[in-house]
Amino acid sequence: MLLKAENSALLVIDVQEKLLPGVFENEALVKNCQWLVEVAQLMQVPVLGSEQYPQGVGPTTESLRRLLPEGSYVGKTHFSCVDAPECNRQIEALDKEVMVICGMEAHVCVLQTALRLLESGKTVYVVADAISARNPRDTEFALQRMRDEGVKIVTREMVGFEWIRRSDVPQFKTFSMEYLR
Repeated sequence: MLLKAENSALLVIDVQEKLLPGVFENEALVKNCQWLVEVAQLMQVPVLGSEQYPQGVGPTTESLRRLLPEGSYVGKTHFSCVDAPECNRQIEALDKEVMVICGMEAHVCVLQTALRLLESGKTVYVVADAISARNPRDTEFALQRMRDEGVKIVTREMVGFEWIRRSDVPQFKTFSMEYLR
């Protein structure tokens, strides 16, 4: 099954400035999440972000936060976005059957959100090159477990090309010139 922009939403999980220094390859994580947000915007795919206990941990990193309008990020204390009522309300309000996930940490909030979304009947894609954790082994095992449970594992370019689908649409020129460098 190929991704379709019209039935997808992007969920950016907990890419918070204060947590980033301890996360493996954090610069690549932020860059790849930013890339996905920008491509989602190009294709008019709704984007929702979560922040784990923002009162204590602080906000999403500025490079991501500035891409989205105020109110696009929701705070939570549950690890799973689905289990956090305030976050789940926003996920449900998107009314999309497919959730594409990026963010951190792979083995905690990303994994728990992906599995709970799957349980709730959503089709879930996790972007392997746009998730991370403090320990790369945690990411490796989280990806393996999610795949075993039925989550689809993709790369950011797979997402972009599937959302765009064709080389003769106006978005492809922007995509190929700005995002494939």
